[in-house]
Amino acid sequence: MRRTLAKASFYTAVNLLAFALLGTAILAFTYNQTHERIEQSVEAEKLKLISQIVPQALFDNDVIADTLKITPDPLLGTEDATTAYRARLKGKPSVLVMEAVAPDGYSGKVALLIAIRDNGELAGVRVVSDRETPGLGDYIEIAKSKWILQFNGTSLAKYNGENWQVKKDGGQFDYMAGATISPRAVVKAVHKALQYFAQHQDALFAGTSLGVTP
Repeated sequence: MRRTLAKASFYTAVNLLAFALLGTAILAFTYNQTHERIEQSVEAEKLKLISQIVPQALFDNDVIADTLKITPDPLLGTEDATTAYRARLKGKPSVLVMEAVAPDGYSGKVALLIAIRDNGELAGVRVVSDRETPGLGDYIEIAKSKWILQFNGTSLAKYNGENWQVKKDGGQFDYMAGATISPRAVVKAVHKALQYFAQHQDALFAGTSLGVTP
């Protein structure tokens, strides 16, 4: 009887192991088949947004090829190395497009693209991804609202630190009643990104990497 139970337990364990290995193999195969397409889709979305915030009149170089890697930094809210895109006009720095993350959005992280002119002014900001509630917090997206356009032309010189808040908190930026958490997070993230740019502007336009081994 004991031998029969042991034998049954053994076969059960073998079957469970086989199913686990099969499931792992299927997941690995699915990932290998789809992750490259997902990455390409994300990159295509970034390029579309870059074209919105860096007008053609501001550059004559290949912005997509003129890039550098940036190490994770608290001012950018990033946990992994990111790519910055550099626009130049007649060989001189014109606009830098950086990736940043607002970690404290209402439903989680809000990924951003932030374009900053060489004079420190914002050329534009766009949301790359977020998990905001449809019809409420998602008004931070350009496809849903013009809210994010209020960053255009702002800078550290134009607004001091206290101004970089939503109006509810005494700052300069509009918000929708009942949905202030994510706008508040985005304003803070943009402000920090401008500080990062101010600290590293020369290196950002000159190098092939910033804190990252090429």
